[in-house]
Amino acid sequence: MKKGIHCETSRKTSYIYQLWHGPWQTRMRKISNHGSLRVAKVVYPLGLCVGLFIYVAYIKWHRVPATQAFSITGVAPGTRWSQQAHGPPGTAAHGHEVFYGIMFDAGSTGTRVHIFQFTQPPRETPTLTHETFKALKPGLSAYADDVEKSAQGIQELLDVAKRDIPFDFWKATPLVLKATAGLRLLPGEKAQKLLQKVKEVFKASPFLVGDDCVSIMNGTDEGVSAWITINFLTGSLKTPGGSSVGMLDLGGGSTQIAFLPRVEGTLQASPPGYLTALRMFNRTYKLYSYSYLGLGLMSARLAILGGVEGQPAKDGKELVSPCLSPSFKGEWEHAEVTYRISGQKAAATLHELCATRVSEVLQNRVHRTEEVKRVDFYAFSYYYDLAASVGLIDAEKGGSLMVGDFEIAAKYVCRTLETQPPSSPFACMDLTYVTLLLQEFGFPRSKVLKLTRKIDNVETSWALGAIFHYIDSLNRQKSPAS
Repeated sequence: MKKGIHCETSRKTSYIYQLWHGPWQTRMRKISNHGSLRVAKVVYPLGLCVGLFIYVAYIKWHRVPATQAFSITGVAPGTRWSQQAHGPPGTAAHGHEVFYGIMFDAGSTGTRVHIFQFTQPPRETPTLTHETFKALKPGLSAYADDVEKSAQGIQELLDVAKRDIPFDFWKATPLVLKATAGLRLLPGEKAQKLLQKVKEVFKASPFLVGDDCVSIMNGTDEGVSAWITINFLTGSLKTPGGSSVGMLDLGGGSTQIAFLPRVEGTLQASPPGYLTALRMFNRTYKLYSYSYLGLGLMSARLAILGGVEGQPAKDGKELVSPCLSPSFKGEWEHAEVTYRISGQKAAATLHELCATRVSEVLQNRVHRTEEVKRVDFYAFSYYYDLAASVGLIDAEKGGSLMVGDFEIAAKYVCRTLETQPPSSPFACMDLTYVTLLLQEFGFPRSKVLKLTRKIDNVETSWALGAIFHYIDSLNRQKSPAS
């Protein structure tokens, strides 16, 4: 392309040269000397006009393609805003503000980085335009006794952010890590040493790092952040006073529920610590939100088996459970501790025995509220994985199911453990646990839940809501009057 333009430019230059030095000079030589002054008065201005016209035409021809290319870039579907304009960071075509946020999710089973890109038209709600996601295993808590090793994985994920975010935006992009149940379950001193190491790595990065950049997220904030995510992605936050959706998240170490109550009785009957005020987009929401530490799927497994979090079985004793196949014997690793586990023979049906054991674990540990029957709920994480593993929903697209479908699947899997062993020896236990957990929350068997991993191709995790809330808080600090 460049060679073609060069050749064309040379031809145009040659043409201009011939016009200026060719026919005009020849014609002038043929004119007699006594008329040269009169002819010059006419010819020279005319030649200047023609040359200027050709020059302007050449400049216009040369610049039009570049202008058209920029215009196409500005409107191309899916084009990154950061690639559209070469002005100062935060500015894009049509006056949209562009900004980024980086959220590290330090969970019990792995550390994940989410890199979000937002655009915000003047006086409107921001829109998420791009997300980059990468995960590493194991979780931070696995490095509790070797803190230095944790830095390598954090740096690797930071490098992903540096590649994804344009250089000019680095200094203005907030960088945050929130640790969840994995670190909440660690002894305080070990958890703080890990967080301090992460903070050292963050401080050495080129991103915007505040004093609160690294922290252990309390369970309530985790639920609230997930609620923000789901309602942001479904568009519920754009219409004040409009309907919202509830959120159910089942992690490895904890489980969360969050929704916006519309019934005064729910607010009055909620125990202390179950209601929290959230301010977003200059509006305040009073949410019902609670996180149950120790009731995540992995922690629940350990409790059902009779083990204690963070401690090996006494004297290496085998943990026996009615929720496992009677003939099963094996090992299971949880939070860097390996347990020997086995099933047990019994006269009663496996599902009945398992349900009894699960009920003991859940007894008096979950608050029930009537309003959940009337709120639309999205469920994700292990809710999704379990449903997909037994064919209740499409593994890629997700879907909807009734709470009772989990119970039907649990009974079938428990009954056929011996004849049709599932891919996981914990299938009977896990499905029974999820069934009873949802019923303890107050969901009837006929309640429909929407299970999804993504909405508009964005992960339905708490990370989006957390970074969004963090950025909103930074903006309020800059503009206290707003």
